[in-house]
Amino acid sequence: QVQLVESGGGSVRAGGSLTLSCAYSQYTYIGNWMAWFRQGPGKEREAVAGIYPTGAPVYAESVKGRFTISHDNAENVVYLQMSSLKPEDTAIYYCAANLKGAWFRAGNWGHWGQGTQVTVSY
Repeated sequence: QVQLVESGGGSVRAGGSLTLSCAYSQYTYIGNWMAWFRQGPGKEREAVAGIYPTGAPVYAESVKGRFTISHDNAENVVYLQMSSLKPEDTAIYYCAANLKGAWFRAGNWGHWGQGTQVTVSY
């Protein structure tokens, strides 16, 4: 059973920072890619950042320069460091594993965490 557990969400003021974590069991097969997605109120789930073990991370244009994805293979954790947060970053953030296609399409991911809420206010 694949388990992805997100944590680190919360409420912050615009311009603030948060770091999200996605922990998975050492017995979980995660494939090669892992990613973060988000879903704002009334919106579709959208790709935020993806990471591949031997390649450079990829980011949505809306978060480039503000968010950083990293993967600690020894600790089985994927992080999303978020800075210069904006109210439009408010969403539930999800961790994804087991990619079977283009990384930015939510439907191509086989496993999801339960999500963690991020709220950014003025």
